[in-house]
This record gives sequence, structure tokens and C-alpha cells, in this order.
Amino acid sequence: MNSYMRRALDLATLGRGHVSPNPMVGCVIVHNPSQRILGEGWHQRYGEAHAERNALLAVRPDDERLLPESTAYVTLEPCSHYGKQPPCADLLIDKRIGRVVCCNDDPNPLVGGQGFQKLRDAGITVETGLLNGEGRSLNARFFTFMEKKRPYIILKWAETNDGYIAGANGQPIQISGPLSQRLVHRWRAEEDAIMVGTTTARTDNPRLNVRLVPGEFSNPTRLVIDKHLMLSPDLNLFDDSQPTLRYNYVRSDTSGQTTLVRLDPDQPFLSQLLADLYQRRIQSVLVEGGTTLLNSLLDAGLWDEMRVFRSPMMLDNIQGVKAPTVRGRLISRQTIDADELSIYQP
Repeated sequence: MNSYMRRALDLATLGRGHVSPNPMVGCVIVHNPSQRILGEGWHQRYGEAHAERNALLAVRPDDERLLPESTAYVTLEPCSHYGKQPPCADLLIDKRIGRVVCCNDDPNPLVGGQGFQKLRDAGITVETGLLNGEGRSLNARFFTFMEKKRPYIILKWAETNDGYIAGANGQPIQISGPLSQRLVHRWRAEEDAIMVGTTTARTDNPRLNVRLVPGEFSNPTRLVIDKHLMLSPDLNLFDDSQPTLRYNYVRSDTSGQTTLVRLDPDQPFLSQLLADLYQRRIQSVLVEGGTTLLNSLLDAGLWDEMRVFRSPMMLDNIQGVKAPTVRGRLISRQTIDADELSIYQP
């Protein structure tokens, strides 16, 4: 059974960067007596068919008669409500599938066990919890959003071998290599939003798009902190090329794709910002600096993953901007050309 579910998990990852705010889901349908895979599918794009429907569509007409003695291995509880697609639970019932095996219950209150109950009421055997941890890891963004009522937060920076994130007075320095830069653009394509602080916006003048990623990926929403609206309107962040949220204490307004979001100066800034992102259904944020913003999130415990590039570059006697102090548990470490990439979790 594990091998079929692992195949479903692998299929689910093919939707990364395309299905948010929906979770990534994969499905494999196996004929029990012969152990033959009849069909498989995954949720390919937000608003389009879900994994179960795609898997059932892949079943040959001559094999549909085998479905009552087959198992659908699905990475997440089949939905039970009408959204952009009809309920997958109903479809599995209509096709008379014999058994459904899942990794995880759906934390979405619109589903929340109702999909499983529908299946059981129709006489379908339901088993849950297979590779539960791997399923939660796959959809960590979705589970964090549903359970913690905030986006999944990834902190990312590149530092020199002697621990600096920028040069003297915040002067930008190209620290990581070209391959690492392309990897970061791929990460951007996989998240809903990218956030930078005021100093980074002003000194780096980033575009925060996915121009280095081949394929059909959308640019994420840009988030910039500009509490007193002091940033120049000529910055790349305000070029109206992609959705941009500008968090401040002054006013709310919208012009083109740029939205000013006023927060209450008498309330905690970060908690208000994250609450606003939750209301906008932004499930994940890649934070790309600078040090003040990164440290603020670290100190508040508002992070879920940390990705740190370390370059062989040395600033030596130059008084640069110190990188944040790494915290958490090391999950992985790998070499990317001359850079070392370390990933941590709390």
C-alpha cells in the first residue's frame, strides 16, 4: 500500500506552484486482485479538475467494471462540497469505487470529515492516516494556513562566509552564485507572495518576479513594508507589473495592481499584516530580507522554514550588515556550485 500512496504523493507535487490556495493532491486507482494501476491523476491547476476526477478519467472504459473491487489511494480527504468543481466524494460514489485510502483528513471546515462520512454512508471502505507525516509535509502551507490562521512563512537570505548579508551602510552585494539565484526564482514561483522590508526595497530595488524560471509560472504577489510611505514611486516594486501590497500606517488606496494597506499604528504590526494576508487567502510568504524584518519574524516566532545560502565570499575588514543568527533544527544541507544551502525548521 505504501508504494501506491508514495506514487500519489509524487504525482501531487506536480501541481506545486499552480494550485494554491488549493492543496496539492494526487490519486492512484489500483485493482485489488491484480494490483494493476487502472488510472492516476493529480490536481494540475487551480479551478480545474481535482486529482480523483483526473485519475478516474484516466481509467479505460473497459476497466470501469473493475472499480468496485479497486482502491483509490488519495493524499487528502476527498472534498464533499461544491466549489469550482463538484464534490470528489460524490464522484467516487457514482463510480462505485470499492475502497478509499488517504494520508490526511482535510482541515478545511468545508470538508472536515464530511467527505469520509459520505463515502462510508455509501458503503465504501475508508482507511486514513497512511503516510500521514509525508502528506502533512507535502501540504505544510495548506495545513499551516488552516490550523494557524496565517500564511506559511519561509525566511531566506544569503550570507558571506564571515556572516554578512550586505556591505557597509546596507550596500547591496551579489553574494550567492547564478545557480542559487535561479533556484530562488523557482522558489518564488512556488509561493503565493514575496516580502521585503523598507531598506531592502530602497537599496536593492528588487523586482521580485520569476523571470529566471522557465515554464508557465505566475509572478507572486509582492509585499513591501513601507510604514510611512517614504519609498520612491519609481522603484521596480511599484511598476504595476504584478500584484503588490504596500503595508503602511498612513492610508489605504488602490492604483492599478498596487494596493496600499493601512494598519493600525497602535497595534502589533506583524500580527496585523499576517491577519490581512489570511483574509486575502495568501497561504505562503517567502521573506527575502532585510535583516530587520527577518529578525523581527524570528524574534516573534513567526516562521516555519529558514533557507540560508552561505557563499565562500569574505568581506574581511569591511563593516557590513550582519546576517541574522541561524536558529532551529537543521533539516538538510547541500552544495550548489560554490554555495552551501542549509534548510532549518523551528
